[in-house]
Amino acid sequence: MSDALSTTDAPADVSLTNRSTAPEANPGGTVSGGVSRRVRRWTILALALGGFGIGTTEFVAMGLLPNIAGSLGVSEPTAGHVISAYAMGVVVGAPLIAALTARMSRRTLLIGLMVAFTVGNLATVLAPDYGLLLVARFVAGLPHGAYFGVAALVAAHLAGPRNRAKAVGQVMLGLSVANVFGVPAAAWLGETFGWRSAFAIVVAIGVATVIALMRALPALTGMTTTDPLTELGALRRSQVWFTLVIGTVGFGGMFAFYTYLNSALTTDTGLSVSVVPFALMLYGLGMVTGNFVGGYVADRSVSVAILGGLTASAISLGAFATLAQNAWAALILTYLVALTGSTMLPALQTRLMDVAADAQTLAAALNHSALNIANAAGALLGGVVVGAGYGYLAPSVVGVLLAVAGIAVTVLALAASRRQARHHPVGS
Repeated sequence: MSDALSTTDAPADVSLTNRSTAPEANPGGTVSGGVSRRVRRWTILALALGGFGIGTTEFVAMGLLPNIAGSLGVSEPTAGHVISAYAMGVVVGAPLIAALTARMSRRTLLIGLMVAFTVGNLATVLAPDYGLLLVARFVAGLPHGAYFGVAALVAAHLAGPRNRAKAVGQVMLGLSVANVFGVPAAAWLGETFGWRSAFAIVVAIGVATVIALMRALPALTGMTTTDPLTELGALRRSQVWFTLVIGTVGFGGMFAFYTYLNSALTTDTGLSVSVVPFALMLYGLGMVTGNFVGGYVADRSVSVAILGGLTASAISLGAFATLAQNAWAALILTYLVALTGSTMLPALQTRLMDVAADAQTLAAALNHSALNIANAAGALLGGVVVGAGYGYLAPSVVGVLLAVAGIAVTVLALAASRRQARHHPVGS
């Protein structure tokens, strides 16, 4: 693999693999600091369980808006603001919490974030009116980005430099599995026993995660902490901003597609409404597969994983826009769009940790702020073309354009990184 496409595409003064501090697996079954492979596996599983709970609470509200609206006496569009409130919590909480807790032990922080998440969802269950429900959803969203950011750092630290992206992908897997099992199960509970029961299940998952983290997380003595000013230094690094823009633009296309997938399948493909849940399950399975594939590729080359994921995403979205009138093609391409889009996630998370140098917590957390902006932007742009009368396949074309824009930003980022490396060579 050429150096141009390897993980050495960050500035020369930034260590991309952190080989001096990251633990390395050894034949004795331990990583640096004496953490065994068994402890590492249980830790990553506990972290992924938290991701499962977060993914469930983030997406289940979308299917329960009519129930929420009827229960609280508001219109369905007004009830939709609970989704926006959660997303706003993610966007605000990720950088704020990451910066303010920079000196805190990563173990203590992760447990505290999951406690806060659980409390926010408990407040959701108990909210007596619409106003307090908005506040509860905002609070529940605050720990989201910081949790995933710190969890990714911990997983990468325990896995060692050769398996960092794979470990990050395994943590993110909880988010993908939530789309396959957690969201449908919680939605069924919400439809059957009332929308509050769906969030009660999330509370139970949160409690289970807190217990699992307390039992599984090692001391993490090898992980260094920083300070708020150091973390804020990430915002001065151009490669951090490049990577955040890549994620926002690249994933915007995936969200434009997903927002109108239901309508595209029933209107343009002609599928029965009863088949749509199966299609959504295929989408979730595609996300799971994409996380595995993306982690494997990114451990070999972060740049190849990002560029390959964006290129494959553009192709699959274009194919859906062209071929989705055939039922089998639509179902297969639904899976492939999710797979190709999700392939980028471990790579982007890893690249942010790389280019941020000693401000990794804030940068890793900001990735999830970027993803929530991508969610909002993709849905908005998809709505614009649908509202203009271009049909429900048009958001897939929007997705193609956004993926191509993501490729362009990636190329610019790599070029800027190489220029900086030439001007500031290692050892100079």
